[in-house]
Amino acid sequence: MEQKALFTDLDGTLLNDAKEVTEGNRLAIEEMRRQGHLLVVTTGRPLVSAIAQAEKLGLSGPGSVLIAYNGGILYDLGRHAVIDRVSIPLPTVYALFDEANARGLYIQTYSEERVLIEEHSDHKIAGYYCGRIGMQYDVIPDIRSLAREPEKLLLIDLVTRSKLNRFIEEIGPSYEGRLDLFYSSQYYLEVVPCGVNKGNALLRLADRLGIRPENTVAAGDEANDIPMLLAARYGVAMRNSAPDVLAKARYVTTLDNNHDGVAEIIRDYILSPEHPV
Repeated sequence: MEQKALFTDLDGTLLNDAKEVTEGNRLAIEEMRRQGHLLVVTTGRPLVSAIAQAEKLGLSGPGSVLIAYNGGILYDLGRHAVIDRVSIPLPTVYALFDEANARGLYIQTYSEERVLIEEHSDHKIAGYYCGRIGMQYDVIPDIRSLAREPEKLLLIDLVTRSKLNRFIEEIGPSYEGRLDLFYSSQYYLEVVPCGVNKGNALLRLADRLGIRPENTVAAGDEANDIPMLLAARYGVAMRNSAPDVLAKARYVTTLDNNHDGVAEIIRDYILSPEHPV
């Protein structure tokens, strides 16, 4: 059997609602790796959080890689080194923070190790986000004290999407060709460099690893996963996926993220000699 690679999202896909890997998923991952196949964590999360989750899964050594920041960073877990990185220019970061602040929207960015928020930002939202992904946040006096170009910005509204939707409508056209804006959950609006997405990252890493396109499988549940589901030979949406994901996915699991949905994908698309059609 040829080597295959499963590119899997974390939240709402590999992880259950308690942010844990179910026992069924863990056993299936161990089996696929025993048979020589690759698991590639592919997430919108920051690199630090993605590495921590990969380490929990025992992903290390030659050939172990991950995708963070929706494709903003490709990382070699065996060499502990960044393979590729794409960032947002600082003047653009400053301008986007100004636009978000003017609309009363929460916005954050990232250092290499931590989430970054401004002094006036809602610390409760920062605490909620960091608690969900196992990180800490730092407070900076003003975004213009930021000296490192970040991989992404994140706007969060835990109540409604209406303000975020207006932000996309009013701000998005001004940055066409420079930035992409999309949702990674009902609460999170991602802002990344134009062309940065999980699908492009999947194709680049598969080529680097020598995985033939027909041996790529992707699993996801949110809008930021759609490019990955379309890029893989077998892009499988979780049963619990957002409606727009279910509408675009060719394959959908019968199980959700709380009931070993990724194990179902591994069984049917990685370990099975015959793929469903």
